[in-house]
Amino acid sequence: MTSNPGFGHPGFTWDDLQYFLAVARTGQLSVAARHLRTSHATVSRRIDRLEFALKVKLFERNPRGYVLTVIGQRFIDAAERMESEADRLQMDIASGNAAHQGVVRLSAPEGIANFFLAHQIGDFTIQHPNLSLELVTIQQIMSLSRKEADIAISLDPPKGGPYEIEKITDYRLNIYGTRAYLAVSPAVRKRDDLLLHPFIGYIQDMIFAPGLDYLGDVHPGIKPRFQSSSISAQLTATLQGQGLCILPHFIARRQPELEVVLAKDVQLTRHYFLVRHRDMSRVPRVRAVADYIAAVVDDNRDAFLGS
Repeated sequence: MTSNPGFGHPGFTWDDLQYFLAVARTGQLSVAARHLRTSHATVSRRIDRLEFALKVKLFERNPRGYVLTVIGQRFIDAAERMESEADRLQMDIASGNAAHQGVVRLSAPEGIANFFLAHQIGDFTIQHPNLSLELVTIQQIMSLSRKEADIAISLDPPKGGPYEIEKITDYRLNIYGTRAYLAVSPAVRKRDDLLLHPFIGYIQDMIFAPGLDYLGDVHPGIKPRFQSSSISAQLTATLQGQGLCILPHFIARRQPELEVVLAKDVQLTRHYFLVRHRDMSRVPRVRAVADYIAAVVDDNRDAFLGS
């Protein structure tokens, strides 16, 4: 094989380059196939066709997946430039509601995704019937640079890189317990009294964002008795009376049986940021989702900040 890949070759299309980029970003045919909504076999066939057309080897195949060769690394830069130009072209030729078509993938922490955004999606789909929104709620924010997501909501935004970052809101957290649990448990009048209670919190070595590591901010002596990587599981355990838990106000406010503990002494503040890759920030469908999120969060600011 020669080592001079070019884009003028008649044997491949832009469609082939999309398959190449999907595999390059994920390293796995199966994951790339899910992103492209096609089959594992189709992705493999497209990669083979592209390599044959270019007469270069773009990937090394091994049991762990597909790894870019040196030539593949060089090729990805050119392919991503073409992808960016294609996105810009789509933006330039589209206007009005016609621009708001396609799929937008939003990555967000479980708390705001499940307990806020999921309640707001209905209004968005009514406003944009031709736009499909994918809401991904996993522990680690998906990579915008590898185009695993189009938009991310983050507690701790990137320190650098080609991103547009906008703080959309602060949000408050308090210590909560059920009224039934507090009625039969030792009274809490000061922070040291918290040590008399079992706590519910995150698994320390699985905390994916520094902003979620807050038990030490309340009292350095707190050792959670029940730990989960899921805020939903923490909420369920709290509602079952297993102990006290630090929860965002926008989650706890929907649970009338919960009561704030040490409301005046302990109140934490964290932040949500909206993050977009600069290459995607002006694409109409992405901008429509970002504008909607910023607006709906602003309309519900009391839910995030409390009274």
